[in-house]
Amino acid sequence: MEIDKTHIVSSLSGRDKGRLFIVMETEPDFVYLVDGKLRKLESPKKKRRKHVAFAGVLGERLAGKILREDKVLNSEIRRALAEFSAENGEDDAPSSTGR
Repeated sequence: MEIDKTHIVSSLSGRDKGRLFIVMETEPDFVYLVDGKLRKLESPKKKRRKHVAFAGVLGERLAGKILREDKVLNSEIRRALAEFSAENGEDDAPSSTGR
């Protein structure tokens, strides 16, 4: 599946492996990701498309705000990812490795 703006993705590699993010911007080879916690809206993570996997679709209300380029808060991002994790039985944090 093609990854687009407002999709929820899971990181496949790097220190953030297994963590959920929301795609805020896209380029042909890269996506810009936020989670509202470690990667805030002010400084999204630039990651290669091949290093993320589609996990789901963001709720209509927040997706609409992002697409209209309305003001979005980091707390809204965190809440949306927490709700998605709870609904899908996923853990949004990578497994503990002692770091």
